[in-house]
Amino acid sequence: MRRLTVANPSSFAARSYRDDAVVLRTHKLGEADRIITLLTKHHGQVRAVAKGVRRTSSRFGARLEPFMVADLQLVSGRTLDIVTQAVAKGAYGSSIAADYSRYTVAAAMTETAEKLTDADADSGTAQYNLLVGALAALSRSDHPPELILDSYLLRALATGGWAPSFTDCARCGARGPHTAFSAPLGGMICNDCRPPGSPAPARETVVLLGALLTGDWATADVSESLHRREAAGLVASYLQWHLERALKSLKHVERS
Repeated sequence: MRRLTVANPSSFAARSYRDDAVVLRTHKLGEADRIITLLTKHHGQVRAVAKGVRRTSSRFGARLEPFMVADLQLVSGRTLDIVTQAVAKGAYGSSIAADYSRYTVAAAMTETAEKLTDADADSGTAQYNLLVGALAALSRSDHPPELILDSYLLRALATGGWAPSFTDCARCGARGPHTAFSAPLGGMICNDCRPPGSPAPARETVVLLGALLTGDWATADVSESLHRREAAGLVASYLQWHLERALKSLKHVERS
């Protein structure tokens, strides 16, 4: 997690900074405050206190709900930063929260973003742009929610340095198409590199995975439910392998 460094930490003005941020997660602090986990555009992942936001009189409480995008003024603190101002930029939270399928997808995306940027500040800007774009598409219902999720997960992993291969062999580079998939080896693999027990997804599933990774929505949107479910299972296994843990929110996502 990237922390802001300043020359004179005793000066309130010197410790103040401004950045765009998407709210990943919140939890209560005391009677009226919240601790907010943010993914900022230029400072990576930041944890900050929003004082008094749980009061009905709060000026910016609604702008600091999960999935909201805001222009924030913050003050760097010793352990937690402090939010002093919030101007809404992307009010995605209300439309997403109104639909269970969209809500669970957004929760899985923000949990992924939190885990990917916790220790990798260098990709923070790219991850921020990717997440904001996915939340915007989700709030507008541009595509089926589960497809937006799987596309986001693949792209987020690729941005973090774990781009899967769905064409050439992920291990030896032999030209594809290939018939077996291995999460530990990085995607589709040839028969020579195939570990025992590797799944053999349908050709249509592999085409769908490639479309989700590259943003070929014309192909992804016409895919069949059978291949979407198979692709989702492979994406989940690939994500779990590289994060070294399962996403708690992923099990709540509705699949058609």
